[in-house]
Amino acid sequence: MPIKIPDQLPAADLLRSENIFVMSESRAMHQDVRPLKVLILNLMPKKIETENQLVRLLSNTPLQVGIEFLRVDSRESRHTPAEHLDSFYRNFDEVRANNYDGLIITGAPLGLVSFEDVLYWDQVEEIIHWSRQHVSSTLFLCWAAQAGLKVLYDLPKRTREQKLSGVYEHRTLLPSDPLVRGFDDSFLAPHSRNADFPEDFISEHTDLRILASSETAGSYLMASPDRRQVYLTGHPEYDALTLAQEYQRDLLAGLDPAPPQNYFPDDDAEQAPQNRWRSHGNLVFANWLNYYVYQITPFDLSVMATKIDE
Repeated sequence: MPIKIPDQLPAADLLRSENIFVMSESRAMHQDVRPLKVLILNLMPKKIETENQLVRLLSNTPLQVGIEFLRVDSRESRHTPAEHLDSFYRNFDEVRANNYDGLIITGAPLGLVSFEDVLYWDQVEEIIHWSRQHVSSTLFLCWAAQAGLKVLYDLPKRTREQKLSGVYEHRTLLPSDPLVRGFDDSFLAPHSRNADFPEDFISEHTDLRILASSETAGSYLMASPDRRQVYLTGHPEYDALTLAQEYQRDLLAGLDPAPPQNYFPDDDAEQAPQNRWRSHGNLVFANWLNYYVYQITPFDLSVMATKIDE
């Protein structure tokens, strides 16, 4: 099935060039199918790049998915044209009364900023609380995972002494859970964060099930018992060059970053890295849409009485 996105969204041409079936809103109106409604709160600076990455992963599923984008920062963007934001993004007041099958909250370059000092923290906190009544399943990515743990479990920010940047091996801990169905026993995933998610800290202070973890990177994939919140501390949506671009950005900013680990061939930053996590990224998003969204969401979204079959 196709993914349904706004007719003029830049991701449409990119996905068509990759032979991914994209359906415009105008064509979708003529089909008698209720697509899953997924709202994306995009907090990343390069919004179009993040749109492309997430829409690509959400398209790899037999389910028809309709995408809407949400913003909370009203400041002028240095990386995204204002006309793009005005055309494709909605403010929270415009969607507050709506219900959605899924919500994705992206990461943000705020790892060293206290939650209270984030300009739009109150809005993020409000949206997380709102999602409990208006969304079947919410996926928190990277910084958003830390934000979700703070709002829903009152966990303090845990910050690493050194930034975690690179591609790391992970272990699948609960292979019977549908979210990791089809995962290899071990798999690779990229990380780029200052936040720390130790397994024992998560286990002692939450009821979350840790589905996958890494000796180096800590807890990677966690889910609430009712499947309504999923915390993903890495970046399976990243393109092959995203970590390299972040590394070059930090170099130019004079931050003296260490090169991403296990990323450049032979640890040589002059060589082009390869995407070694693409299949895992596609699988985790497909499983989330199928088992954690489609399987628990009501057909009539006006009724948000979500439940799962034990």
